[in-house]
Amino acid sequence: MDSTDRALLTALTRNARASVTDLASSLRLARSTVQSRLERLETTGAIAGYTIRLGEPARAQIRATVLLQLTPRTAPAVLSRLKPMPQVERAHSTSGRFDLIVQLACTSTTDLDETLDRVGSFDGIIRSETLIHLATKIDRAV
Repeated sequence: MDSTDRALLTALTRNARASVTDLASSLRLARSTVQSRLERLETTGAIAGYTIRLGEPARAQIRATVLLQLTPRTAPAVLSRLKPMPQVERAHSTSGRFDLIVQLACTSTTDLDETLDRVGSFDGIIRSETLIHLATKIDRAV
């Protein structure tokens, strides 16, 4: 990956929907050069996909991180119950006091409460701790 590839990725980070023509113009490259570099970056896995980041009004209103301590060997069963839940954005295994970190996105406090009750009822959960996200101070994904 060279400086041109990095510049192309930076431009796509700012606007993943930019056309090849617009990218070529902003980077002062030929359209065919940008197209071939994009294809190579996709093929090598440097670009895994294109996505939409929702603006503030379209985002879920309440986000929370749930720390879960599990009984031994129950993680697969807990994860299989979490996977179909639309409120679950991410789940990470971890080391330390807690075994799983689950990020939730809920539409309301009622939705969050019901989701936490549901998760708390899963077999294999010893203890949970919920951290409600108040404000985003750093977001490198933007």
